[in-house]
Amino acid sequence: MRLGPTGLIEVVSPYDAVTQAQLRAIRPAGIWQTRRHCWQFPLEAAAILELQLAGRIPPTAELQEWLAWLRQPLPPLPPHRELVVAAAPAEVLPDGRVLLAHQRAAVRWLLARRGAVLADAMGLGKTLTALVAARALVRLADCRILVIAPVGLHPHWRQEAASLGLRLELHSWARLPTALPEAGTLVIADEAHYAQNSSSRRTQAFLRLARHPRLRVIWLLTGTPMKNGRPVQLLPLLEAIGHPLAHDRRLFEERYCQGHWRDQGGRRIWQANGATRLEELQRLLRPLVLHRRKDQCLDLPPKQRRLIPVALSEVAALRFETRLQACVDDYRRRARRGEVRRDAEALAVLTALRRIGSREKLPRARELVSDLLVRDGPVVVFTAFVSTARLLHRVLGGDRQGALLTGAVPAARRQELVDRFQAGAVPLLIATFGTGGLGFTLHRARHVVLLERPWTPGDVEQAEDRCHRIGMGAMLTAHWLQLGVADQLVDDLIASKQERISRVLHGGQVRGRRASLPVLVRELLERW
Repeated sequence: MRLGPTGLIEVVSPYDAVTQAQLRAIRPAGIWQTRRHCWQFPLEAAAILELQLAGRIPPTAELQEWLAWLRQPLPPLPPHRELVVAAAPAEVLPDGRVLLAHQRAAVRWLLARRGAVLADAMGLGKTLTALVAARALVRLADCRILVIAPVGLHPHWRQEAASLGLRLELHSWARLPTALPEAGTLVIADEAHYAQNSSSRRTQAFLRLARHPRLRVIWLLTGTPMKNGRPVQLLPLLEAIGHPLAHDRRLFEERYCQGHWRDQGGRRIWQANGATRLEELQRLLRPLVLHRRKDQCLDLPPKQRRLIPVALSEVAALRFETRLQACVDDYRRRARRGEVRRDAEALAVLTALRRIGSREKLPRARELVSDLLVRDGPVVVFTAFVSTARLLHRVLGGDRQGALLTGAVPAARRQELVDRFQAGAVPLLIATFGTGGLGFTLHRARHVVLLERPWTPGDVEQAEDRCHRIGMGAMLTAHWLQLGVADQLVDDLIASKQERISRVLHGGQVRGRRASLPVLVRELLERW
């Protein structure tokens, strides 16, 4: 017996009819994992496994340590009422701030749950809310606080913890700890959607930590619990907090993700990327997933979106088509040589369309941003491509006029650039979605310009809501530059996914169905 990569008990044994019959009879039931050639059992089955297999299938040293901890559980937490009193959510904080009503309610909600997902929209103060709730566990249960967050957000966590007099152990998603101390730990996972891919090592390491016997409480923070609109992305988060829906993965995928077997190249492939029974799923998630929109909690100035069509000159249009044709021809040559998959041509061409289009939109973007800066104040620009960000930064005046925030900027310096913009040292900030759309506060901006949109609604909201948050002084306008049908396809896809996400988190009915992205792109290619 050994400890699996996700913190489940794995039993490896040569085939023996008696042993196999015993393993099938154990409850909670195990699952045979063909790829790993073993049985997998939840930790709750540890006692019966030890009893049934004693002397025949010994546990590894690591599993023995976990089993010893399971036999000596941590004492129960104090009653909810005492925890709320110790958290003191209504008191003025040491730095003079006061929690808003929705934050105080979330503190009480978190303290009533050992595992929970706080999925409030970006800008509603989830960090401070979680730390005020954590203060109660430190005071009454002597819990250590372990925070998992992207490296770029570590300064923000340290600052907020210092304002409450709390000590944190900070880890990045790239380097998760493998063990917890014996005394007991509260784990807070910020940007928890980093663990939405069940097959990634990061998610597996996170689930192993979430199942650790010395874990007292785990709270997940994310404004985008379903970034791509697929219920299967929720499953690792539900496993981490111990939600009953996650006890049987296959049943969840069949019931809510349209899970089915599909023949592909002579092999049977399990697929679970669909969505069904969303109203039922929303009802069952409600006790352990709290999601509130900004308009439910705050009286913020409004946010509006403007679609800005971009027309190309005759010369630019010819250049665009020539470059795209070259990309298509190159892809088809490599497909004939077996270097790339033939069935991925649609997505490869769409990516080329977006990259080429991003460059062709630069003149219109320069004109728009220059006009906004002169007429109406600070502007934030987001793009998916680093080369586009650099070009736009250069043509708009470089470092004198604006800050450039991309993945090439060291994590320690990113907050400095944001602070320059927020302090008014520069009126413009240009960022890529993956860097600037995560964790930063940019509420000084009056306008946010999206040269193109990322693939997922979660990333779109992350980008816009960096600016639309507590502290903003006037209405925010989001300008979506839209060049041709490629941008229209992505924007329609975002709307479709956002509708699905809203059904899971808020309920409601579907207005209509759209074809999948590959189908839409193939139709576009046929027309083109």
